[in-house]
Amino acid sequence: MGPYGSDSTTIASAACSGPEMDAILAGAGFGTRLSGPCNVTNASDYSLPFNPSDLTTWVDSMLTDLTSATTANLPPQPIHATWTNQICSPLNPIDHAASHVLMAQQRKEEEDSGIRLVHLLMTCADAVQRDNTGLAASLVDEMRVLLSRVNTLSGIGKVAGYFADALFRRIYTTEVPLSTSEYEVLYHQFYESCPYLKFAHFTANQAILEAFEGYDRVHVIDFSLMQGLQWPALIQALALRPGGPPFLRITGIGPPSPDGRDALREVGFKLAELARSVRVRFAFRGVAANRLDDVKPWMLQATQGEAVAVNSVLQLHRLLTDPATTPAPIDSVLEWIVGIRPKVVTVVEQEADHNKPTFIDRFTEALFYYSTMFDSLEGSRPQHQRQMALAEVYLQKEICNIVCCEGENRVERHEPLAQWQTRLANAGLHPVHLGSNAFRQASMLLTLFSDEGYCVEEVDGCLTLGWHSRPLISASAWRAPDADVSPDDSSVIASNSNNCNIIINSNHNNNNNSSNNVSGSDDNRISV
Repeated sequence: MGPYGSDSTTIASAACSGPEMDAILAGAGFGTRLSGPCNVTNASDYSLPFNPSDLTTWVDSMLTDLTSATTANLPPQPIHATWTNQICSPLNPIDHAASHVLMAQQRKEEEDSGIRLVHLLMTCADAVQRDNTGLAASLVDEMRVLLSRVNTLSGIGKVAGYFADALFRRIYTTEVPLSTSEYEVLYHQFYESCPYLKFAHFTANQAILEAFEGYDRVHVIDFSLMQGLQWPALIQALALRPGGPPFLRITGIGPPSPDGRDALREVGFKLAELARSVRVRFAFRGVAANRLDDVKPWMLQATQGEAVAVNSVLQLHRLLTDPATTPAPIDSVLEWIVGIRPKVVTVVEQEADHNKPTFIDRFTEALFYYSTMFDSLEGSRPQHQRQMALAEVYLQKEICNIVCCEGENRVERHEPLAQWQTRLANAGLHPVHLGSNAFRQASMLLTLFSDEGYCVEEVDGCLTLGWHSRPLISASAWRAPDADVSPDDSSVIASNSNNCNIIINSNHNNNNNSSNNVSGSDDNRISV
């Protein structure tokens, strides 16, 4: 896990005193004692065995009590080197009693180490908030020792390892941002290994389909094209629409390609090939921009007579700033979204609160949120396990950004659904109820990933996807107040149904409004 190895050095800890910690753990339901050097009570007193499937509840109860008990001025207390390695010769197969005793002892020691890790994480985060770098660094070193004694492949050991690594990077400023290509690879693996992005795409597509009903010209503006994973399903659904498919335009926004290749164009051609194969008249336009707030409405070329859908999957939170900072980029983007009068605006965001003003609050919320997220990944079916490692790296990068970065560099500023509802309504958008079709489709999707654990809930016309009753991602739909365009006024573009035109706009320099357009006509059809 990053810098953490099997160092056996004993480091002083800025932790609660033994009796105080005993009281905290007793309140959380644990029969353990920290009055002595990492000891555990008898097996009969051990009331809550460590179980990775209960990780969400376990971490939640720990954070609730540890956050209230952690104080800034407690003196550091030494951890005595009383740990012993349980290395022994193979047990006699018939000595079942001795085997059970040994397993119980090992389990208790790992449980105790997990408790200590959560406590050290919170104490270290508090030291970071108080700019006590020396104490924070010593606590990170102490966590490294404890991590060598727990299973870091699952459960609290894995979560603690990721957060300890993030704290290390914050202290020593070693965080390196991902390249565009690396991020796309991790995004794709996260998409394949768990239902969150599929839920986002299917739910948004259902809202877009319903908004496009009756229109012959439709235009989707995608705030993050990301290999176009969302749009094959929409194209196929439009191809089967009663009365025939509409003329579909997709404007995809994405970062410029650093290696010189036009990634947006490549995605556009793939989507055009699919559209041609199912006889959907299609045009694509790519807009390259490093930041979403660099995009201007004129780049999107929305035209009168077409139904417009604006799609944002896990993107709007990147436009937020510190709560006291005004105006924020989100304000200007929402203003021009309302100005182009979209028939529907689909918004999918993490159901978390990682934009709180104080670091310790953000850290606590993130520790609970990602504990639940990792727990859900471990609960997925075996056929998704091969993508799991890279999916976890995708989440690790989010954790690092929340913990390591400040100011403009901190872009993972997730906020819960209630705050988005207020913000979008204040911008002038009206909520659209996600209907029963979206709910039923999302529920069917979950059966592909886990027999139990995932849950879909309807909240004020919005949908949330969660794990064991904890919502982790939310989807909502909105519309501009004057978005109605009469279908009678919509004119169909006269063109051969086999033509798939590609229109690419690349704005690689944010200070340069020049564009490079490549338009398709009957002379440059895409053949499949």
